[in-house]
Amino acid sequence: MAKVLIVDDSRTSRKMLTTILEDAGHTVVGEAKNGQEGVDLYKELSPDIVTMDITMPILDGLEALKQIIAYDVNARVVMVTAAGQQTKMVEAVKLGASEFLQKPFEQDMILAVISSVLR
Repeated sequence: MAKVLIVDDSRTSRKMLTTILEDAGHTVVGEAKNGQEGVDLYKELSPDIVTMDITMPILDGLEALKQIIAYDVNARVVMVTAAGQQTKMVEAVKLGASEFLQKPFEQDMILAVISSVLR
């Protein structure tokens, strides 16, 4: 199972993702509430996979994604978006995102995306 870093400014979203991932046997090694914390924790914890919200304070998900990919070209980052952020999803994929998830979260979808990215 994977070591996961969750980056999301919503405490509720982080809690939901943590519960879903840990119930499936993954280990959440860290949580960050903005992109800058996410980049710093990525460098510190070397997770197998990152879930990254797009809209966050201090450093948004796209900028954090750029910095993580610049640091580790093999990083696996799953972007988390709210409905109506298609242009940002396209940009995230161009920047190196592995996959994306849409809020509201559905357990089966999250686990399927995480599994496919880890393959």
